[in-house]
Amino acid sequence: MEVEERNVSSGYAKPPWIFKGRQVTSYYCGALYQIHLVKASTARAFIPKEFRLVEAFGYTLGGFFLASYDDSPAGVFDELVMIAGIVWNPPTSCAWAARVLVNSNEACHHGRKEVGLPSQVARFSKVIPKRKRERAFGFLDTFGLGTTLSHPEDLMEVKVSEVDSAASANICNIQIRSDELETKLGKWMGPAIKMSLPSFSGNTKFNPNLLKYSCHIHCRVRPVSPAVVSKPLEDEADKNHTSQESLENERRLSVAVMLSKPIIALQFKDLTMQVEAPVVVHPSV
Repeated sequence: MEVEERNVSSGYAKPPWIFKGRQVTSYYCGALYQIHLVKASTARAFIPKEFRLVEAFGYTLGGFFLASYDDSPAGVFDELVMIAGIVWNPPTSCAWAARVLVNSNEACHHGRKEVGLPSQVARFSKVIPKRKRERAFGFLDTFGLGTTLSHPEDLMEVKVSEVDSAASANICNIQIRSDELETKLGKWMGPAIKMSLPSFSGNTKFNPNLLKYSCHIHCRVRPVSPAVVSKPLEDEADKNHTSQESLENERRLSVAVMLSKPIIALQFKDLTMQVEAPVVVHPSV
């Protein structure tokens, strides 16, 4: 596989680009990286013919990366990267993003033009419900002095809607749990690690080249319970907003990636991510 350096156009400052994750709540802290078993037939719809999908028994490894940045070239914004699967182009294999949703026009433009990502502008609505409490009935309750018990599981819900011009389409709801596993871990932040996440990208109308780039991550990581992903019910307004059948099909397949079976979830805390400039990839024959 041969690569060649690309000239970086105006937009963000000169690479590498630095992104730092913030702590929103104890549930949503820096970033959540969740790995799923994705059906190969679903993932293959996103993979360019030049690459080969890495699969076994009809599945590949995909999932999503949900992050909240408070320091980046585009300022404060949220990001949801839907990962279709792992693709192979000798001598390396990398992740391939099915869709990238951000609530920043600047980040969306940069992702499309410079990194070759399938970026779309989206709306992230975060809802932290009040702690659910249950009535503990007993002798004292007869006199109106009964106590309440805290529910062992609390949720934060992130509702993601894709914005297309003046319209919007509900994409998914992500429920992030704080349950028994996090309780056992307590305030343990996990070990500090450094890791590199290489990815292929490109092959879009905004950047037709096939690209490779790397994200170097420095953070504290610990296992958490997988988030629960659900598809919102469509209303007539949502259906009318999507006039292009191909766009709706891309969204449907992207949601299928999110709804696939989770196998592990990792919380990245105190996140610093350095993204290198992409290079053009010449697929191996």
